[in-house]
Amino acid sequence: MILLDDRKLRILAAVVDEYIRTGEPVGSKAIAALPDIRVSSATIRNDMAMLEQLGFLEQPHTSAGRIPTYSGYKLYIETLMPRRSLTDDEKAMLDNALGDDYSSEEALIDNATRALAEITDCAAVVSNCAPQFSVIAKVDAVPTGKHMYVLLMITSSGSIQNKVCRLELDLTHEQLAFFNEYMTKNLSGMSVDSLSDETLERLAEAMGAYTVTLSPLMKGIRELAKGFMQSDVHVSGEKNLLKRNDIEADDVIKFFEQKNEFSKLLDDSFSELKVLFGEDGGFVIGNSSMIVSPIKKGKRTAGSLGLIGPLRLDYAKVIPYIEYMTDRISELLSEDSESFPPALETKDDGQKG
Repeated sequence: MILLDDRKLRILAAVVDEYIRTGEPVGSKAIAALPDIRVSSATIRNDMAMLEQLGFLEQPHTSAGRIPTYSGYKLYIETLMPRRSLTDDEKAMLDNALGDDYSSEEALIDNATRALAEITDCAAVVSNCAPQFSVIAKVDAVPTGKHMYVLLMITSSGSIQNKVCRLELDLTHEQLAFFNEYMTKNLSGMSVDSLSDETLERLAEAMGAYTVTLSPLMKGIRELAKGFMQSDVHVSGEKNLLKRNDIEADDVIKFFEQKNEFSKLLDDSFSELKVLFGEDGGFVIGNSSMIVSPIKKGKRTAGSLGLIGPLRLDYAKVIPYIEYMTDRISELLSEDSESFPPALETKDDGQKG
């Protein structure tokens, strides 16, 4: 790790603070004018040149001042950024923005993402992994037309997936009753993440004479389980990014078109708050950053809430907002589960099989 003396660290912090405040490259005279920087402009220029060589600052134009690099921002956030507590007024503002509709987890999360996007003028993202940790409460096949059946899978948390399956022949009443009873007996109480291909193959083989006839439904059940295993990503405030002139609209559009593919970026934050930059793998919006913080339900991770904004973001102000919001959501989710009968996300994809 590169060790910087206290003076260089203070100068780097001052450059980051000034650039966040003004949006203009920062020169040595601007730093020398600050009350807590008590050295000459010449010394500051030398230190800024050294910080540039080390990769923490860059000079966009030969005659211009300097701006922070990704590495400079990372060091600032991890080590130099002032840590502040929210005031009572700020907490009240966030609580009011969160609203009082706690009738469902979905309503709570929707309120949180919309509020965070509106307050920060950025885009808010939420990833939900709760269904994959749930257990199966019910599996049903319901006839809907000639050779057509809808498979329903409901978890203990209230999440629902459905899939339309087409069979070659209509099932008899006996076959349909057997399937539903067999699924109830063998799948109820099983965790979604343990419903593997091997498990379903064993169950199919154990159906004996019904195996061939009911195999399309067994395949459908596996696809429903895979659906629960995927973290869902929802976004609020995309327009806040599209209207900015310091972020490429094409990058934003590309990113959100592939939002289910970048869910791993959100999942990786399940242990602690993280800040990702445009250079980080999978995060393709240039000149931007993503702050992600985990949401807990009891002792388990229920998802993550994050914010995507410009690189020149007031991190010292915004990060406490995100931490407070995720802590508040986690607190509400961890209360009596009867207060939240539906899951964090209810899915009804109506897939064709």
